Amino acid sequence: MKLLLITASSNEIKRIRKSRVIGFQQVTMPYLAAMVPHHWSIEHIDEDVNRVDINTDADLVAITFHTPSTNHVYELAAQFRQNGVPVVLGGPHVSLVPEEAARHADVIFVGEAEQLWPEFLNDFERGRSKKIYKQDVVPSLEGIPMSRKDLLYRKDLSGGIIFASRGCPNKCEFCTISVMYQNSFRKRPVEEVAREYGSFKGKVIIFWDDNIAGDIYFAKCLFKAITPYKKWWSSQASIHAGQDDEFLELAAKSGCKQLFIGLESVSQKSLNNASKTFNRVDEYYKIIEKIHYYGIAVQAGVVFGFDDDDKTIFRQTINFLETAGVQNATFNILTPYPGTPLFKRLQDEGRILTFDWSKYNARTYVVYRPKNMTPEELLEGFNWVNQRFYSIRSIIKRIGNSPTGMWWTLPLNLAYYFSNKFYGYGNIGYASYLLTHDEIV
Repeated sequence: MKLLLITASSNEIKRIRKSRVIGFQQVTMPYLAAMVPHHWSIEHIDEDVNRVDINTDADLVAITFHTPSTNHVYELAAQFRQNGVPVVLGGPHVSLVPEEAARHADVIFVGEAEQLWPEFLNDFERGRSKKIYKQDVVPSLEGIPMSRKDLLYRKDLSGGIIFASRGCPNKCEFCTISVMYQNSFRKRPVEEVAREYGSFKGKVIIFWDDNIAGDIYFAKCLFKAITPYKKWWSSQASIHAGQDDEFLELAAKSGCKQLFIGLESVSQKSLNNASKTFNRVDEYYKIIEKIHYYGIAVQAGVVFGFDDDDKTIFRQTINFLETAGVQNATFNILTPYPGTPLFKRLQDEGRILTFDWSKYNARTYVVYRPKNMTPEELLEGFNWVNQRFYSIRSIIKRIGNSPTGMWWTLPLNLAYYFSNKFYGYGNIGYASYLLTHDEIV
């Protein structure tokens, strides 16, 4: 039997990811493929690099996807099903809106799939698969087989993609993670993670964890275990990573070159209202300085559009990032993903502007009504920040204020500079205006 696995991306999402220079491959399908019986043949299509052939000879198609690719995936599913090929849908959007997804598939997976995947394949072979496979209990991460490395074929500057933990202990209003994983934080056995980490031939490894600092003690044990492999790695973490010297020292010794830190906002009011009170803006400079002290670069995660944000937030954010010497940043427009507390609140307040999921990409659309600016002003401010942050003068200022990892952060910043010029960010007219009228914001 033949199984076609698809990691889906709509055309808009593919364009956005190309503009971000580096886009690491998602690992869901390579891990699930490792659990498929040997008598199945497997093909994996990552739509960021390959096209889907609707006229496949597969006996079964399984697709994982995020909210902004939903419309595209539903169209794909309809074409496969019209051709008589059963379709299984899973991933974040399915777990957040299962009733909707079920209308577009033969089978859906709600929640994590590892423990249910072998059961489903066995049911399918016997012609008695169920409509919904739902993980009702929080599953253990012990004994998960190594991902199929032959299916990790994207050329994304990494030598391997892996995960050591799943979930996040925090409950931020806008985040899908706490909803999908029921506020649980789980770890794989350290020895299993270290073995898989060492099995990659490449030098640069990405930990695809939601929050590698979710359990500080676990992280320290992990760093000690992977140090002998002498590889470089990066991951995302909460602000707590920068509050523990031993964590940072062990991370650096084990090869950590950069941490993605979810700062989210330089407004304490915005953080408080988003249930992220553990982020303290008055500690940001000290925390970033400490991370840099250990030779680790910082990629800041920033979100614009909280209820306490007005147009001054864009200039405030740039001033902070430049002064702090932040090497890289990922900016997002606040987006109320379905199923989150934020979505429910904004829907109750009548502030959701569209339910077209293709617009929920956090980059090119504002899908709700902000409180202290118009949707157009929020989008324009977001565009300006992207242009300003990766402008030559900002790059020089930021790298000059913290030369940590300059040998690779400077080329990466320049790559983003040229990418911005090539791809652009939505309506750049207002952004260009701000670049020459700095007193406005």
